[in-house]
Amino acid sequence: MLHVRMIPPRRYIPPLGPPRLSPRERVLATWRGAKTVRDEKVHAWREKTAGQLVATLFKELRMDRRQAEGEIVRTWNTLLDPNITAHAQPTGYNHKTGTLFVNVDNSVWLSEIVRYRRKEILDRLQHTFGKETVARISFRIG
Repeated sequence: MLHVRMIPPRRYIPPLGPPRLSPRERVLATWRGAKTVRDEKVHAWREKTAGQLVATLFKELRMDRRQAEGEIVRTWNTLLDPNITAHAQPTGYNHKTGTLFVNVDNSVWLSEIVRYRRKEILDRLQHTFGKETVARISFRIG
């Protein structure tokens, strides 16, 4: 008896390496001096507009926090009594806790502000910037 071996149908095996370029892609690659147009498509996701770059830069530099701190320092002199601003100036701001650090020039004014004016100062700053921005104030002699 004769054994006949069945040959399976041929499957398509793709060629190794990158696929062939279309005529249009070859002309563009030659004209641009680039390897292929596909390489440009792969790297296209990296392209960003100027607005996206500026927004990313501002986020990395934490400009929103720095701007808030600058606004607090700028408005300190206009919001408060000139007698207080003559003896107390903000020196720092902790964004995580919302604490504003204020240096007072002597212990007499420190006592005056802490005992009688702290609530008024905090209320004015919270009304202007919000309770989450300025949650507390820390006064110290400096």
